[in-house]
Amino acid sequence: MKIAVCIKRVPDMDVRFKIAPSGKAVDETGLKFDISDFDGYAVEAALQIKEKLNAGEVVVISLGPDVVQETLRKAMSMGADRAVQLKADTVPADSFAIASALAAELKDGGYDLIMFGRMSIDTAHGATGAMTAELLGLPVVNAISKLEFDGRTAKMRRELEGAYELVECALPAVVTIDEGIARPRYPSLKGIMAAKKKPLDTKPAQLPAPRLSLDTLALPPERAAGRIIGEGSAVVPELVRLLKEEAKVL
Repeated sequence: MKIAVCIKRVPDMDVRFKIAPSGKAVDETGLKFDISDFDGYAVEAALQIKEKLNAGEVVVISLGPDVVQETLRKAMSMGADRAVQLKADTVPADSFAIASALAAELKDGGYDLIMFGRMSIDTAHGATGAMTAELLGLPVVNAISKLEFDGRTAKMRRELEGAYELVECALPAVVTIDEGIARPRYPSLKGIMAAKKKPLDTKPAQLPAPRLSLDTLALPPERAAGRIIGEGSAVVPELVRLLKEEAKVL
């Protein structure tokens, strides 16, 4: 089985960060970057499929400047066979533009399965996988937590609020991966050394004119400090009054 996994290089969003002077991007000074969490689940799921079948190829693809090569090398150190960088000076905010560039690369690749993370953790649009599938004319199943195969049919599970769906579709197909399907493995020293010798092709990204642009990026205002009004049941009337008159949430 030939599998493509589309991954994105994202900053660690669990730390305090600043907005760049342009007001349209995060200031990258001092930030650490890695594979987006959901994309990491997709890479692991693809590797487990290949290992279970004991055959096939896993290709990782990422769009962006040369710094994405580090991200691609990490995926290869986990076990991916080769990588493709779709080179662009910046990653556009427009998911359709990204999907168009990915579809142009994927359309003649002969892939049985194309995998994405459910969303990237920086923009959280969650649209690129479905848009790519539409451009390729392939079926898509979003946010799957389990994936099995019966010949040329993929059988998937999607978690819902208090329930789940079981979905089937014929290959080739596009899927987006939710958490819970697999925890990404840590690259071994052997894998890191092997990744240096694996092929990484660089091609110009075929990006169309963007339909969507980012005008302003801003951090939310600082929250006002809380205050303690007392202890015990005697303060309940005062608490209710404050919630009604000041917070206006009741």
